[in-house]
This record gives sequence, structure tokens and C-alpha cells, in this order.
Amino acid sequence: MSEKSQYATTGAFVVGALLIFVAVVLYLLGSGFGKRESFVMVFNAAAKGLSAGAPVALRGVQIGQVTDVDVVLDTKTADVLVVVKAEIDETSIYYEGDPNAVDTEDLIKRGLRAQLNMQSLVTGLLYIEMDFHPDTPVKHYNLNSKLPQFPTVPTNLERLATQLQNFDIDKMAKRIETISDSIDTLVSSKEMQQLPLNMNETLDSLKGLSEKMQTQLASSGPRLDAMLDETTTTIASTGSQLNDAVQSFENSMQSLEELVSSDSTTVYQMNEALNEVSRASRSLRLLTTTLERQPESLIRGRTGD
Repeated sequence: MSEKSQYATTGAFVVGALLIFVAVVLYLLGSGFGKRESFVMVFNAAAKGLSAGAPVALRGVQIGQVTDVDVVLDTKTADVLVVVKAEIDETSIYYEGDPNAVDTEDLIKRGLRAQLNMQSLVTGLLYIEMDFHPDTPVKHYNLNSKLPQFPTVPTNLERLATQLQNFDIDKMAKRIETISDSIDTLVSSKEMQQLPLNMNETLDSLKGLSEKMQTQLASSGPRLDAMLDETTTTIASTGSQLNDAVQSFENSMQSLEELVSSDSTTVYQMNEALNEVSRASRSLRLLTTTLERQPESLIRGRTGD
């Protein structure tokens, strides 16, 4: 039994040593033993809530962490600068294409900047957000540090505060005072004081006009109805007469067509009458010729040729 207990103790010791070794390796890999890049950032703003261990994120995805936060006082300008040291785990970023084709300086030229952002409104903790701001300038500060300096941009609150500081409040107050005086003068004017009375008179006039129109419509309504009835009757009568006239015209045209038809009796009789007139004309012409040649034939009668 003693040998089995010794073997069990030795095995447990070996397993424990292996577990400790694995834990140490994982700790070293997670604490910077891997491929990491350190740099420094300078913020000209309050950094309350930012401490070592705060995340460094690229568009919301953590790629590193803050390692140190210092305050630097510029004795020449009396500016208080917050110097933040951080490191990025390059293995947390995956590259599409050749990773050696793009370096940090190239990303900075394209607009990559660091900015302070809040993790939570409840805790007030800050973190560093990295994103592209191509329209912002690159500003570097003179620091006694060998680490590369990463450019920063102010937060939205800082920009708003800067705009408010540059805002001419006295000028705006004077303009507001001038507008207020103008409004007070307008309200106190005689015309404005009489405006309610004029509006009441206008409303009374509109009310009287409305009543007159209602009375006029009430009296004119029956006459308009009678006029419309007469107009309807006249139109109906005129339509009937027009239909009769059209029918009479159609009958006249039909009679005229029958009268001038080539096989009608009237046309035949007219042709016969014309033939008789033609024969009488020839006889008269022959008589005239005989009288011209033999005038005495009117007394003695016609002689032979």
C-alpha cells in the first residue's frame, strides 16, 4: 500500500506541475509575451475614469489595453496634458492581403486616430476608441519618450465645449435684447392696441354679410327653382320642335330626290314638253324663213319651189 500511495503522490505532483506550467505560459502570452506594439497618446482633456487595463478598441473591437496613465504639466504654456501609454496585440487583427504592405504610419496618413470614449454612463469608466478621421490634422507633442506617438482627436463633448468657448455670448445677448425691445415696442404701439377692436369689427362685418347672403339665398331660392323648371320645359319643347323640323327637312329632301329621279313621271312629262317645244320652234323657224323668201305667200299661200 505504501508503494501505491507513493506512486499516486508522484503522479499528482506531476499533473499539478504541468497545470502550473500551462497557466504560466497562457499568462505570459496574454500579458505581452506575444507580438505586441507599444505607443503613446496625448489627450488635452480630462481623463477621469481612464486607468491602466482600460481597453483599446478599433471600431468597438478590443485590440489592446492601456498600460499607464501620466499627467504632464507644460511650464511654458501651463497646459495640462494626459499622456497615455498603451499596447496593441497585432494577433487580434486579421489582414486581408499582405500585412506588410500597410504599417502604422500609413494608417495614420489615412486618418487613423485615437479618441477617449465612455464605456458606461453608470460607472463613468473610459476607454480608447480608434477609428478613421481623414479630415482631422495630425498633431504631435514634444514628449520625453522613445515610444512612437499616436495622434488623437477631441471627443464630441470637447468639440462642443470649444465651440461654446468661441461663441460670442455678449454679442448674442445684445441681439436678444434688441429683438426684445423691438417686440416690446411693437406690442405697445397704438396700432397693436387697436388690433383686437379692428378684429372684432371685421368679425361683425363678416357675420352681417353672412346673414345677408343667407337671407338672399332663402328669398331667391324659389325663383331660381321656377326659372330652372321653365328653362327645362323650354328646352324640352325646343327639342321636340327641332326634331319635327329635322323630320320635315328629311321628307322634303326625299321628295326632291324622287322628283329629280331619272325614272320619275315628272321628269318624263318634262322631257315630252321640251320635245314639243323643240318641234314648235322648228316649225316657227321654217315659217319665218318662208315669209322672208315669199312674203306674198301670207296672202296667196305658199308656191312650189
